[in-house]
Amino acid sequence: MADERISRDVLRFMGREGYQPRKAKELARAMGVGEAEYGDFRATVKALQTSGRVVMGSENALMLPNPGKELVGSFRSNPRGFGFIVPESPLAHGDLYVPNRKTMGAMTGDIVRAEVRRGGGGGRGRGGGPKGRIYEGKIVEIIEREYRQFVGELCCEMSRWFVRPDGNVLHGPIFVADVGAKGAVEGAQVVVDITEYPTEKRSARGVITKVLGERGLPEVDTLSVIYQYGIPHEFDEAVLKEAHEVTVGFDLDEAMECREDLRGETIITIDPVDARDFDDAISVRRVGRGRFELGIHIADVSYFVRPGSKLDESAQERRTSVYFPRHVVPMLPEVLSNGLCSLQEKQNRLTKSVFLTYDARGNVVGERFCNGLIRSAKRLTYEQASKALAGTRGRLSVKIFDLLGDMEKLAKRIEKRRISNGMLTLDLPEVDLVHDDSGRVIGVEPTDTSYSHRVIEMFMVEANEAVARLMASMEVPHIRRVHPWPDTSAGEDLKRFMKALGLTAPDLRDRVTVQAMLKQVKGKPYSYAVQLGVLKSMSRAVYSPELAGHYALASKDYSHFTSPIRRYPDLTIHRLLDRYVRGQLDTVAQRLKVPDMEALTELGADCTLKERRADYASKEVLMVKVLRLLEERLGEEMDGVVTGVANFGIFVQLSEYLVEGLLRFKDLADDWWEVDASRGWVSGVRTGKSFTLGQPVKVKVAAVDISGRQMDLVLMDEGGEKRGSRVKRDSRDKSGSRDSRGKAGSRGAGGSRGKTGSRSKDGSRGGESEKGAPVAKNRGGSSSRGGKGGAKKHVAKSSGPAKKGRKGSSRRKR
Repeated sequence: MADERISRDVLRFMGREGYQPRKAKELARAMGVGEAEYGDFRATVKALQTSGRVVMGSENALMLPNPGKELVGSFRSNPRGFGFIVPESPLAHGDLYVPNRKTMGAMTGDIVRAEVRRGGGGGRGRGGGPKGRIYEGKIVEIIEREYRQFVGELCCEMSRWFVRPDGNVLHGPIFVADVGAKGAVEGAQVVVDITEYPTEKRSARGVITKVLGERGLPEVDTLSVIYQYGIPHEFDEAVLKEAHEVTVGFDLDEAMECREDLRGETIITIDPVDARDFDDAISVRRVGRGRFELGIHIADVSYFVRPGSKLDESAQERRTSVYFPRHVVPMLPEVLSNGLCSLQEKQNRLTKSVFLTYDARGNVVGERFCNGLIRSAKRLTYEQASKALAGTRGRLSVKIFDLLGDMEKLAKRIEKRRISNGMLTLDLPEVDLVHDDSGRVIGVEPTDTSYSHRVIEMFMVEANEAVARLMASMEVPHIRRVHPWPDTSAGEDLKRFMKALGLTAPDLRDRVTVQAMLKQVKGKPYSYAVQLGVLKSMSRAVYSPELAGHYALASKDYSHFTSPIRRYPDLTIHRLLDRYVRGQLDTVAQRLKVPDMEALTELGADCTLKERRADYASKEVLMVKVLRLLEERLGEEMDGVVTGVANFGIFVQLSEYLVEGLLRFKDLADDWWEVDASRGWVSGVRTGKSFTLGQPVKVKVAAVDISGRQMDLVLMDEGGEKRGSRVKRDSRDKSGSRDSRGKAGSRGAGGSRGKTGSRSKDGSRGGESEKGAPVAKNRGGSSSRGGKGGAKKHVAKSSGPAKKGRKGSSRRKR
């Protein structure tokens, strides 16, 4: 029987540049397939041959079929003119390279049709692109444009008005006329709709539709990205009216039908200091013999947001809340998200509650689900909880102080059990932004990582898993949170990288070896680079009804349940749980009335798409704000660490600010530079100077381009541009793999706008971030509580108002 995971690995391995046709056994050895797996591997390869996705050449060697004369897919552009087409069936073939002057003016995200031709083989790359491509394409039709609206600075040169677009989708100007119609002035930040798309011979033209304000103002930076990503940020009057009617018409007595009164329980919330909506609360009781009963109480949004309502239609359009520094675009109107649904202190609130009983080893020995009514006894911040866990009671009551102690004890048991089962934890640093009274960023400081965060994280993960188990036990189709196993090709990349560091790479299919390796590198100078390499080796978590498990959390079945205020998939789970509690899922006939797999697959894909859009947008705002800060610190000495190597330069992350800049070879000493990007290694033939991933370096910021989201760095011991530098590129180096302009922050996040097919470096891979704990750094994945997806390669995080000189903590991620 064919194994989908093995199928994916085989097709991706064959689609890599430089793949040589191999017999089945040779292919298995090259992919690291063990004897125990070879039977499944062989059956899968045969199934791929039968379906035509793999063909057999001379001497029984296996290869991908000829891609045919035409190919349709999503285009990903490079600033140097060339690009790649990601096929609509991405597992069938590798990405198709399109040389410069063959793109027909296509932009990142456009759906295109291309003619497929034989490439240059082993010759040099054409159009500035990578060499050694067997096939290359020529775009002959742009089927669908992804972007119709851009945001940028209004400029005037030689009496011609144009908009210089932000980001890295459109690399040329958009010419506009009649700028006075909207009262726009030179230097303003504007929104422009495209009327004529660019071609290889003509620039784009457009019409200004909105003036956002003075470029550079904090609120304008945020609003610019909101428009750039097309994020709905205003509610229709009909939606606001319905939210008001739901709120004023709420009858607690009516709501108590089929609901347990839990107001006698000691229940608390723990959230960031600047949080406004509280969607989860916790209770813990000792139940004898070393056992605990954990109660996870989640805001019952499903009671107020009914299917088919205006509120539901609006939530479906958004799918998620989007969090920015000191600003949030909510999924639901604030009268609900920050009001009636929020589990505020001393207020009666409706919940969906999960009760889990644990033995002395942290194993679940009992579970119960109900609709509840709670009254939170105390709203705690993480800082307050951390002080209590450190032994400082302060003004907390003895009951709540003791509750926190029991929470910590139980969380440690759960964590120990989950780690023994293979849960992975990455310790990648994060920073919070520090603002002044005007909202400008004046600095950064490390994010609080005290154990109180992990306590809540563990409880949320347990609740998510418990609800998934319940639905699976009844065979009820539902939206799962799926984190696929890493593919073999990614593991090969990690092996080469770690070999360059003198380390042995773990077998990614054996999480115990991954855990051991992460423990081994902890505290070492190259620890960040190794953990980032592991993160890149992971697939991205998605929403899907398929039972595929969660790799990073070592969970066989996992669903998002704990954040219905800010995530639509959680709301769908709440509706199913409500039916279960009311006895409406007891029979097969009742279970057949839930959405089928086809509908759920479509729903999951849309939720994933919009989650990634939100994540990219959040990262881009963070990137812009940190770059504006660094723009004022040009020439200052800063510590950095090498995080990437390309044939045009070295990527360095600034240790304090956690943004990446590019150290170009032309700005290094006059030398002949040998580059092996696949192993993350650079060496100067004449000087003997070398750079490897994870190596600390002293740099200064030479230039910042806010519009282009890029930053140029120079070494402190180099005087600037050194003429005559030459680069010898390793044959495995892929010049198209990273943006040649050296974007700061998350390398390419701005380029894909959350489109799943665009595969930007930031968006193509990443593990689940369950609020920074179990794999913690999600490069775009979602969270079980924070509503934001995603990657943790990004610059910084912050949200909510902050006083002068105070950090603004971000919404937590689980």
